[in-house]
Amino acid sequence: MTGLLDNFGINRDMLIVVLSVLSVILLVLLVIVLIKTRKVFRRYDFFMRGKDAESLEDKIMEIYSRTYSLQDQDMEQRDHLKKLTSAMAGTYCKTGIVKYNAFNGMGGQSSFALVLLDHTNSGILLNAMHSRTSCYIYLKEIKNGEPETTFGEEEMSALKKAMGK
Repeated sequence: MTGLLDNFGINRDMLIVVLSVLSVILLVLLVIVLIKTRKVFRRYDFFMRGKDAESLEDKIMEIYSRTYSLQDQDMEQRDHLKKLTSAMAGTYCKTGIVKYNAFNGMGGQSSFALVLLDHTNSGILLNAMHSRTSCYIYLKEIKNGEPETTFGEEEMSALKKAMGK
């Protein structure tokens, strides 16, 4: 054997040192792998403790059926939400109100301009002007944030409030 090592020019003492170092490194790696394997085995043992294959299969099937049930409920909720969204398209969701004194000499602000708009800023303006002897109510249309007729100062202020300006 020494003749073979000498033919390749390898020092026998150096070879023993290198192989010893490699053996120590492999021993350390083996210990690390055994520790990690033990941790995995503990987790697996904890997971499987008290369960046989049938009960585990039953649990998986129960979770699977619950998932399908939740998917069905989700589809129903989405359909319901679509119906609500389409129903909401024509509702008034923005309001603006301005109280004012329509006629000089009257106490308090008993007159008002009320604007009701949908999501496209279309809707109505209701203007109620109160005097000592009577009440006048006017209804005006609004399309895309623009009045169909001329608006007074209080009416424009109510429109701006409703549109968030």
